[in-house]
Amino acid sequence: MNEIVPVNNGAGLPATSAEASELSAQPHNIEAEQQLLGAILTNNEVFDRVASVINATHFYEPTHARIYELASHRIAKNMNASPVTLKAFMEDDEGLKELGGPAYLARLAGAAISSFAARDYAQIIYDLAIRRELMGLGREIMDKAANVNVASEPKEQIVEAEQALYAMAEQGQTESGFQSFLKAVTEAVTVANTAYQREGGMSGISMGLIDMDKMLGGLHRSDLLILAGRPSMGKTSLATNIAYNIAKAYKKGKKPDGTEGAIQGGVVGFYSLEMSAEQLATRILSEAAEVPSGQIRNGDMTEEEFRRFVEAAKKLESCPLYIDDTPALPISQLAARARRLKRTHGLDVLIVDYLQLVRPATAKDSRVNEVSEITQGLKAIAKELDIPVIALSQLSRGVENREDKRPQLSDLRESGSIEQDADVVMFVFREEYYKEREKPGDHELDKMAAWQEEMDALHAKAEVIIGKARHGPIGHVELSFEGQFTRFGNLVKAWQSEPNGY
Repeated sequence: MNEIVPVNNGAGLPATSAEASELSAQPHNIEAEQQLLGAILTNNEVFDRVASVINATHFYEPTHARIYELASHRIAKNMNASPVTLKAFMEDDEGLKELGGPAYLARLAGAAISSFAARDYAQIIYDLAIRRELMGLGREIMDKAANVNVASEPKEQIVEAEQALYAMAEQGQTESGFQSFLKAVTEAVTVANTAYQREGGMSGISMGLIDMDKMLGGLHRSDLLILAGRPSMGKTSLATNIAYNIAKAYKKGKKPDGTEGAIQGGVVGFYSLEMSAEQLATRILSEAAEVPSGQIRNGDMTEEEFRRFVEAAKKLESCPLYIDDTPALPISQLAARARRLKRTHGLDVLIVDYLQLVRPATAKDSRVNEVSEITQGLKAIAKELDIPVIALSQLSRGVENREDKRPQLSDLRESGSIEQDADVVMFVFREEYYKEREKPGDHELDKMAAWQEEMDALHAKAEVIIGKARHGPIGHVELSFEGQFTRFGNLVKAWQSEPNGY
């Protein structure tokens, strides 16, 4: 076995006694680094096996990090990385000189491990690097906490520490990548079997709206669904109705894959960036108790209505619906909070109201690029947490200038990225809202009669237009809408109300 590499301070210079003491106390395995580098330099194909696990920053010895980085650059260009080819690039490297110069590269090659063990060695190096990062983060938290500063409050320090920990947890997703077709087929059969076994023929989570469930097959895992509409169309109302229906139907048990989780309904996370949690709860209680939300806010309720309101509140106490009303959340923190909710309480559906109020992690040069980062982030959350994500979105004013007010994909604000990243795009449309504003004067009797007839036909009806569906048909679904309760429901068709209907 080759000799142990002396510790240096990262600049290729000998460490002071204090630095050496601190560095040597950190978890590391120099022999593992040497032998893995030797394996890469003798067989470049080993690099492909370990590149998804580690990068240059995970090496404890800085000279090893530079050797790995140089080798990776050459291999990426389909060029050979060996002691001979790297020698020309590292002859002047101070760190390498301390270790014996170019001859050290040859000694690394001589200490190479079998290519079959390379991934295990890479995992060891990665795990030790994470331990060092955790130690460094712990010291940083201690230093900040010890520094009593008016500008840095403890609550802010807690959030910063959480963000750093979640960012660290995101690293090293070593199980991702290509999977066999057999595994993919098995998962597809499991999904199809779930749909076959479940009443209603759905593989996804039921929204409690029969016609929408039939059209979309429920809410599917890892899908990003955009629910868009102009103001006053009822986007938030529909989203709260869906959230309430899913949470109300929640039943826990053993899933087909043998794990514990929701076998019906689900745990719902609701980001309300526009309305407060209290306002959102009022809407849900209004629907459940069948008391107009305006009366709830004003306290204008009869004794019977108040009794229903209290009973509905008691029933909803155990509902697995979690609301976060923090305004202007950046997409990175939104993702971190969703992960935390899934870990602590479970999470089956995530709703974001609404997309344009989410902030990008970093400021961009244009609003289009910012929205693109947000939609990509929401899609990444859906895939990472394996849940459906419903994001509400505003529409441009172009709808108001057309004769036909029905929205279409081009009406989405910053539509390119939203349309591209979404698996499903839905539009809420209530023609009654627009027809109400066309009311003729009282003296125009003929027009008034025709208008009243049209209003009667449109009253308490809404339409959800499926503008894009990656896994199914597009079309439209008719729903009932009770404005006083802000409630969408299943629309009873004429044939269903007949005695022989079902």
